[in-house]
Amino acid sequence: MSHVSQSNVRVTIPDLQRRAAAGEKLVMTTAYDAVTARIADAAGVDILLVGDSVGNVCLGFDSTLPVTMAMMNHHLEAVARTNPRAFLMADLPYLSYDLGVEEAIRNAGGFIQRGAQAVKLEGGARREPVIRGLVRAEIPVMAHLGLTPQALHRMGGYKVQGREAKAAVALVEDALRLQDAGCFCVLLEGVPADLAARVTQELEVPTIGIGAGPGCSGQVLVLHDIVGLGADLPPKFVRVYLNAFEQIRAALMEWGEDVRTGRFPGPQESFILPKDAKDTLDRWRSAGSKASEVETPAV
Repeated sequence: MSHVSQSNVRVTIPDLQRRAAAGEKLVMTTAYDAVTARIADAAGVDILLVGDSVGNVCLGFDSTLPVTMAMMNHHLEAVARTNPRAFLMADLPYLSYDLGVEEAIRNAGGFIQRGAQAVKLEGGARREPVIRGLVRAEIPVMAHLGLTPQALHRMGGYKVQGREAKAAVALVEDALRLQDAGCFCVLLEGVPADLAARVTQELEVPTIGIGAGPGCSGQVLVLHDIVGLGADLPPKFVRVYLNAFEQIRAALMEWGEDVRTGRFPGPQESFILPKDAKDTLDRWRSAGSKASEVETPAV
């Protein structure tokens, strides 16, 4: 039987860390609007991420790089309005934290003011000054290591990271340094499963994996990928649980056929004039379509 929390109490960072320490796996997915937020929250997920993957999934971009703060704020506000029970966080998009600590605090603080409980940012040890600055400003940070989509061009595409010995050691060291900088959690994307398990063992804070094997403290997938609304050929690390694309397409086709054949709308989808209004309309027609000559019944 799947675990779905019945509590309406908001999930917090201490909750997540305590549960991970007790061996409970954390469940995280994306939400880009009020509809997906309500569905995911009703399913009992622990963490909702307003990801910059909204660029690929919802906005038609081929990467996350064109996503702006204005776009992220727009989608975060929509999700936050649902008042989810799940812990709510948002991705800092490309160039929103690269020009210095002050700008990073301003952008991340805007997320907190809009209802997020934390922010996520990509990159290794070079992000340490920014993370320390955010934490000093009381802004919780989740680090993101491994395959970092904002570094798409430097990596030469979406490739598994940390396969070589030097890179594997660097990833573990980066994770430890970012933990020391104050991150409450580390997301590991696109790394070998045994390396992700090793990082998880080395850290005191939880890890969330995506394409990083089962050894992490929890897992995240894009909601649209889980339900079959994502890419035609989802990544290897995605398990599709529903073909929602086909089900929605079939429903729309059936509705379209009902419209074309006159079966929709029917009486149950239609509104009918009250009898007094219908009688007045009939008298208007009998009077030669002169509204001034139509007597309306007294109320």
